[in-house]
Order: sequence, then C-alpha cells, then structure tokens
Amino acid sequence: MYGNMWFLILGMAMVTYIPRMAPLVMINAEKLPGPLVRMLKNIPYAALGALIFPGILTIDQNIWFGLIGGTTAALAAYSRLPLVVVVLISVGFLSVLKLGVF
Repeated sequence: MYGNMWFLILGMAMVTYIPRMAPLVMINAEKLPGPLVRMLKNIPYAALGALIFPGILTIDQNIWFGLIGGTTAALAAYSRLPLVVVVLISVGFLSVLKLGVF
C-alpha cells in the first residue's frame, strides 16, 4: 500500500516539475525576439497588479485610500523603478498619508 503511495507522490512531483523546467531548458534566451524579451520583463509588474488589485479596493473603509496607493505604485512603476522600490514608495506614501502629515 505505501509503495504505491511513493509512486503517486513521485508522479505528482514530476508532473509539476516538468512544465516548470521545460521552458528554461528548451528556450534559448539569445534567440528570443526583442519585443518578446521586453514583454517578459513586464510580467512581474503584471503579476503584482493582479495579486494586489483586490486588496487595493478593500484596504481601508475609504476606497480613495487604496486608489491613491495604487496610483502611486502605478506612477512609480511607470518610471521603471525596481519592483521592490515601487512597493516601498507606495507603502511609504500611504503610511505618511495615514499619519495625517498631508
């Protein structure tokens, strides 16, 4: 019984590992067209936006608080700052805003 379980676990590991490693092994970055490389560099920003957007609308009772933070992050991202810097700028701005400095 437990022997079959190990085969099942090994099979599931291979099924999840192969699709993740195949692009890294099969695609040569030197052969990719320039527009595709530029598009792939934007994936972290797109993923971050998709993960954070629902939270932007529900971060505070006042919806404008989240929208201001999202706009701040979008402007920082548009200026091509690193992803960590974009997040820090947005969080810092909202922290200052919440303290009532403005």
